[in-house]
Amino acid sequence: MSDSSFPKTAQNSVNRHRERGHYDEDTIHSIINATPVAHVSFVPDPSNPVPVILPMIARIGKFRDDDAPCCYVHGYVSARMFRLPDQPGGGGGGGGEGVPVCIAATQVVNFVLALTPFNHSYDYRSAVVHGHAELLDPVADRDENLWAMELITDGIVPRRWENTRIPPDDTEIASTRILRVRIDGASAKIRDSGVKDDRKDMKNTEVRERVWTGVIPYHETLGTPVPDEKNLVKEVPGYITDYIREHNQRSRRGAENNEGGIVRRVIGSLLGS
Repeated sequence: MSDSSFPKTAQNSVNRHRERGHYDEDTIHSIINATPVAHVSFVPDPSNPVPVILPMIARIGKFRDDDAPCCYVHGYVSARMFRLPDQPGGGGGGGGEGVPVCIAATQVVNFVLALTPFNHSYDYRSAVVHGHAELLDPVADRDENLWAMELITDGIVPRRWENTRIPPDDTEIASTRILRVRIDGASAKIRDSGVKDDRKDMKNTEVRERVWTGVIPYHETLGTPVPDEKNLVKEVPGYITDYIREHNQRSRRGAENNEGGIVRRVIGSLLGS
């Protein structure tokens, strides 16, 4: 666990509902690393500053123990984001500070149903990272490149990397590139307050007796593995079935804990606490 926090800046400060803002590394990293898809935004052509957003796989980690955490993003070499300009300040290994990027990840926890449509919402956990990105060189940065590939692969299913045909060959390493993002600033925003109705509606007994309010817990579970038609392994490996079971147990526990939290907040509001 880390005690480090990102400083609040004009770029990363949570302005609306500031009470929901979090700036500690552990919270931000856990959201990014638990979200299957992150959205990465950047400007591919400085001469035509139209932003682009791509859904990608992103994971935060430290290549060496004494390194600052970086966010590693995976993509095929022909993807637009990985054709960054090879110039100072670009992402082609030119030695500059890198290309500015923004990475966002969101986890939905509950659908929140209130008395009025205007107070409907989600309970959620979200994180936004600002930083500068550059491509890892498949030759000069080979060790970090392989480490990042393992980090990202095991971020999908733990232990998957060691249970595949490894190491990748030179063609695979050359065609699948890794973007390393130096994190300059970041923040998280968490809503876990459930239903928030206006006082005027809470005084309207007719509406409260007619309109159901509450939350619908939202959690993702993994289904039964379906073998590929070319698969020759008869049984699903234990590391996969173990991960599915553990993932689904965590999802159920999270939903149960959240439901319990909602009940406690409802009881507390009725008791005036």
